[in-house]
Amino acid sequence: MSALLEIAGLEVAYGSSQVLFGLDLTMVEGQAATLLGRNGMGKTTTLRAICGLQPVRNGHIRFAGEDIAGWRPDRIGRAGIALVPEGRQCFPNLTVDEHLVAFFANRRGVADAWTPARVYELFPRLLERRKNLGNQLSGGEQQMLAIGRALVTNPRLLILDEATEGLAPLVREEIWACLRRLREAGQSILVVDKYVDKLIGLADRHTVIERGQVVWQGSSAALNADHGIWHRYLGI
Repeated sequence: MSALLEIAGLEVAYGSSQVLFGLDLTMVEGQAATLLGRNGMGKTTTLRAICGLQPVRNGHIRFAGEDIAGWRPDRIGRAGIALVPEGRQCFPNLTVDEHLVAFFANRRGVADAWTPARVYELFPRLLERRKNLGNQLSGGEQQMLAIGRALVTNPRLLILDEATEGLAPLVREEIWACLRRLREAGQSILVVDKYVDKLIGLADRHTVIERGQVVWQGSSAALNADHGIWHRYLGI
């Protein structure tokens, strides 16, 4: 099966400070995968590079067979990659409805496309808040909106950066339930999060990085069986 996302030898730096040192990661269509590691090890930098938000110094990022390293973020978004960013980043002066309508697109002509109405079915709380501005939502509601905003672009690859960070336990469970539904529906997902036990139940494959390099890759079964990896690289 051909790769949907293939990262090879990725090097990224902020000025003279290099963060990624030859990182490799591969995903196939319909797979859920994670990028794991302690804070400051290069996870968000990797996601930013994939989305065109951080220049690539060396290496390749291939998406659906095309090398997208160096593409503008808007072109990458139109190609089918959607990011749910850390911190949610909802527009404070747009209503929930306006967020979803503004981002809605079905460029690939998907038969069962994500629409604002489908997002409201997934997150009924957003339907109740549809006329509220972004800055009038709770943190959990903003996170639901950030996920819904990404879904209505009908991406081939959905990327989530710390989607459960700072949320109350009940709201976190809602987000995990949402991701499981997306996974079961065949959505390709790449997740960065710290709740390894939840990720083992969600994802097919995991990549652990330390100081900008891959130190371990494997299945959920392999990660679950070796808690030494958790303690050595994940701070658990």
